[in-house]
Amino acid sequence: MQREEGFNTKMADGPDEYDTEAGCVPLLHPESLVYGQRVQNSQKSPGSAHTPQEQEDASFSHQEIKSQSHYNHGYGESLGRKTHIDDYSTWDIVKATQYGIYERCRELVEAGYDVRQPDKENVTLLHWAAINNRIDLVKYYISKGAIVDQLGGDLNSTPLHWATRQGHLSMVVQLMKYGADPSLIDGEGCSCIHLAAQFGHTSIVAYLIAKGQDVDMMDQNGMTPLMWAAYRTHSVDPTRLLLTFNVSVNLGDKYHKNTALHWAVLAGNTTVISLLLEAGANVDAQNIKGESALDLAKQRKNVWMINHLQEARQAKGYDNPSFLRKLKADKEFRQKVMLGTPFLVIWLVGFIADLNIDSWLIKGLMYGGVWATVQFLSKSFFDHSMHSALPLGIYLATKFWMYVTWFFWFWNDLNFLFIHLPFLANSVALFYNFGKSWKSDPGIIKATEEQKKKTIVELAETGSLDLSIFCSTCLIRKPVRSKHCGVCNRCIAKFDHHCPWVGNCVGAGNHRYFMGYLFFLLFMICWMIYGCISYWGLHCETTYTKDGFWTYITQIATCSPWMFWMFLNSIFHFMWVAVLLMCQMYQISCLGITTNERMNARRYKHFKVTTTSIESPFKLCLLAKELPIKEEFYKKNYIGHRNERNADLNNFKI
Repeated sequence: MQREEGFNTKMADGPDEYDTEAGCVPLLHPESLVYGQRVQNSQKSPGSAHTPQEQEDASFSHQEIKSQSHYNHGYGESLGRKTHIDDYSTWDIVKATQYGIYERCRELVEAGYDVRQPDKENVTLLHWAAINNRIDLVKYYISKGAIVDQLGGDLNSTPLHWATRQGHLSMVVQLMKYGADPSLIDGEGCSCIHLAAQFGHTSIVAYLIAKGQDVDMMDQNGMTPLMWAAYRTHSVDPTRLLLTFNVSVNLGDKYHKNTALHWAVLAGNTTVISLLLEAGANVDAQNIKGESALDLAKQRKNVWMINHLQEARQAKGYDNPSFLRKLKADKEFRQKVMLGTPFLVIWLVGFIADLNIDSWLIKGLMYGGVWATVQFLSKSFFDHSMHSALPLGIYLATKFWMYVTWFFWFWNDLNFLFIHLPFLANSVALFYNFGKSWKSDPGIIKATEEQKKKTIVELAETGSLDLSIFCSTCLIRKPVRSKHCGVCNRCIAKFDHHCPWVGNCVGAGNHRYFMGYLFFLLFMICWMIYGCISYWGLHCETTYTKDGFWTYITQIATCSPWMFWMFLNSIFHFMWVAVLLMCQMYQISCLGITTNERMNARRYKHFKVTTTSIESPFKLCLLAKELPIKEEFYKKNYIGHRNERNADLNNFKI
């Protein structure tokens, strides 16, 4: 039977530009497998009679109707809506199946219609029910003898193929419960996992892998799910999900010998290119024509791809880069530069100001040199991790120079018993709590691969596999109050926020240490401010009572520019530490919520939000020693496996 006009015509026309670029002509080029190509001026092929949705409203544009192919004849997203036709008694069984008119279908089957019988286009009722997500009809037809893996349509595909292509997870689950085999291939050599990867149906990909499908399964063209995702899906998922399952990133397809990185470059898929490079994809892998991904990027003249692929090569020591390029490509060295730059800048600003030079022109030129140095370092070595590395570097540098100032400027001027000893004791507590906040586990939710698969199956089969309770990156069921941190790329129990000042998330595992860190840091800064004021009183001549505040400021800044610089740093840190500590104490003691919950309360169903208040079910958790929530709420939000870390929500308290 003739296919839709304009569909799958590239093989007849010969290789396209991608064939030329890839260096070989495959048996079936991926670009010819246009599963999602919209039918235009289509001839009447299996089920290509107008969809029920088209019959309902012919004015709908093609953009409003799901893309159609040999897998979705007669499919429309809104088929469940009633049309202006109320009399179903004259409908044939195919149309009734498409619309999900259960009583009419049962009437015709009971009257003798054979549910195994394909229509004139070789499509069975089970196919129509599957693609239109009619679960009740699928159950009924199978109870009446329908063959769950019966082939049909132009491509001899199963109902499971049709449901997968359309993204109906609930239908996929139902068909597989009845024994549908997801490893069967259609007429173009693709199994269900390849179709799901092509169309970005991440939940179906996860479910199929959890049910035992090989994450590196090749279709008849030698394409793996990762290759299809890299070539057809311009988003982080399902590529990220496949990488989480330890997919082989450097496999080559059967005919081109292209890796997933090759296919991502051919598609201009910059999102996936970044993911593959982070996963360690081989940038030097060559296809059958001897071309690397970088060669293909140069052919396409894409500057972004060329730069990133060259940087990836240089990071691995290729291309004989110069010494500076080697340093730029060294991730560990870049991190050290970002952490170390604040140490240099804070010292130079105070040192230049403190120089005994009367000419401000010379000092201005020196500050210009500092600025130029910072610009060079930032452009050469700062990367996307700058936003988390720099604040930590600023904190460490500020505290380092404050302690240097304390021991070299204040030590002989202040009383040891009443000032130095409490300051040192406070410092010990500060270092301990900072170290715990920085390096301890903030509450990372962990699970083995088997636990992840079990969770996916449980959620999919209960209709709960959605991003509100499932993390597609960590592949776990998220407990209540947890969140995936985009900076750390981990799910954190009782997530409060990612704090750049400690370089770590704040969550169930380290929140109490973070509170201690803020408390003792505030006292340390207060002591530092006291030390500066005492120093000025002992070593600087001031006339505050006579000349006023601004003259006093000028006098102390001139007396010791370094001390004034340290004082300004102390005031800056005092402000954010005091505000943050008060906010944290208010949220814990009065609201019973985390920072994340306070900012996103409207997104969580268990909070009652008004214009003036947030009602939290956790408000009394500090006093009651248990979560004041209903049992069914607890059950709905547990992780799913008692042997997973932090499965008990009572462990999430501060």
